Amino acid sequence: MSLISFLKKIWTGIKSLFDSLPVEYQSAIHLGVIIVENMKKAIESPTADILTTIIPGDIDDKIKSVLRQQLPQLLTELKLADNCMELTDSTAIVNCAIQTLKDLNGDIKSAFLHNLAIFIAQIAADGKLTWSDGVYLLEWYYRNKFEPAE
Repeated sequence: MSLISFLKKIWTGIKSLFDSLPVEYQSAIHLGVIIVENMKKAIESPTADILTTIIPGDIDDKIKSVLRQQLPQLLTELKLADNCMELTDSTAIVNCAIQTLKDLNGDIKSAFLHNLAIFIAQIAADGKLTWSDGVYLLEWYYRNKFEPAE
């Protein structure tokens, strides 16, 4: 068996797993990808209310509220806002983290964004999505559902 056919079997298995997930988990994975993609765009053109910009308007208000509260804390815990520890305003913390991301390069930036997407998906899934499931499902979703739509 070639490596390519082996990897195709793995992706097919992950697709089957993703398709069998409850809708709320699929939505959580989607949300993790969308928010991080919006953060990437914000890195290039910062806006006044960054939280409104990066959190999609069409998600459930309860999830939106939880993300607005927990995202700044998450960014601080990931040390993306370490140089702005005196900040208390959520928008300022997120802007600081985005500036830090802007200054990162290559694989380091990609690693932070990938981990951030998984954490966001876990928050959106109310903690019911495990880290390891999030890693596989998010990667599969990004490559097979999100990227092809681009």
